[in-house]
Amino acid sequence: MTNKASLTDRQRDDLQSLQEMPDDQIDTTDIPEILDWTGAKRGVLYLPVKQQITLRLDADIISWFRAHAQGGRGYQTDINRALREHVIRRERETTS
Repeated sequence: MTNKASLTDRQRDDLQSLQEMPDDQIDTTDIPEILDWTGAKRGVLYLPVKQQITLRLDADIISWFRAHAQGGRGYQTDINRALREHVIRRERETTS
């Protein structure tokens, strides 16, 4: 998503005009409405902010992720994904 601070004055004015415009006045003929969402994927465009940290992990854990990463690359992404899945699972447990 575009940072508000990086918008020009004209872009801000255009966005404000669109926000104030009633929906029935917006021409959407070149973007037809999608009625079938069966193949849709949620969160594909979500890009969380990354934060660089120093984290000490057990050597065998790092070795396992490196060994299972495609060409030894992307293991940090795999570790992040595993942590995210753990957080989601724990959140579900605490909310149910």
